[in-house]
Amino acid sequence: MKAYKPKNRLTTQAYIDGVLNGDRVILSRAITIIESNLESDKLLAKDIIQAILPASGNSIRIGITGVPGVGKSTFIEAFGKHLINQGHKVAILSIDPSSQRSKGSILGDKTRMEELSNLENAYIRPSASGETLGGVANKTAESMLLCEAAGYDVILIETVGVGQSETAVHGMTDFFLLLMLAGAGDELQGIKKGIMEMADMVVINKADGDNIRMSEMARLQYQNALHIFPQSESGWSPVVTKASSTKNTGIDAVWDEVLKYKELVTKNGYFTKNRNHQKIRWMYDNINEELKHMFYGSKDISDELSILKKDIISSKISPVKAAQKIIEQFKASFQ
Repeated sequence: MKAYKPKNRLTTQAYIDGVLNGDRVILSRAITIIESNLESDKLLAKDIIQAILPASGNSIRIGITGVPGVGKSTFIEAFGKHLINQGHKVAILSIDPSSQRSKGSILGDKTRMEELSNLENAYIRPSASGETLGGVANKTAESMLLCEAAGYDVILIETVGVGQSETAVHGMTDFFLLLMLAGAGDELQGIKKGIMEMADMVVINKADGDNIRMSEMARLQYQNALHIFPQSESGWSPVVTKASSTKNTGIDAVWDEVLKYKELVTKNGYFTKNRNHQKIRWMYDNINEELKHMFYGSKDISDELSILKKDIISSKISPVKAAQKIIEQFKASFQ
């Protein structure tokens, strides 16, 4: 029986040529292939990624996260417009939270970044986070490679926000930017230590009007707090600045710090070392996904899980013993 293949799919070469020529429509369609769970699309996606790989990697990848209400989308729009005015092509991979009940997602960033989305050198791709750790869509890394191959030299990845582990986005970017607010309570208690340790830069957003004085106090607090963390492997000392996305102040200073960071890590070799580490990590991520797909895609495993779930509920077997039993069955299928 032949695998189902959608009729509107282009040839592999058409996707490759479209991406390499910077065609935004083809780029979007190629990312849709990357995100698809259809077996035929998975094979197509692998061929596309392999073909465009030599044209990828020529960008600075920036992860952006922050507490809810910090104004991530407004900041990214102001930041993106600044970058485009500097002559850059900017791709924004914006990860929206998915409902754990319906698996649905609002995907509203194109609406929130209306001005930026209308610029020729900007590309905005909202994706649902699904069940992926840290709010990063499962295929964000591959989508990033496609955007680079299409000529985008600055990639911004907007995460769902603080509350889940952000190690996933930190592990696929060059620079990690944390947005915070002033005057929202005890600032230093409002963010997990682990997120602070990953940050290459903290930006106190909405530093305007009556909030200017509190923003400066928050900046000093964060700068002092960052000093207690050990020196990062990159050799970079995290900085704290203030910005107002609505007043468009402090945005240029953010980019200046990114450039300083890029110069430092390029000279000391950390940039290349980190990129190589990311490639290996992506391989393991894909291995884990394939193994999970093989496991849950097995009819025998599915049937046994149905029995075990009933036995767990009736207390005939413990969850730990049930897990061991199903794993042993899976291992035996390869012997």
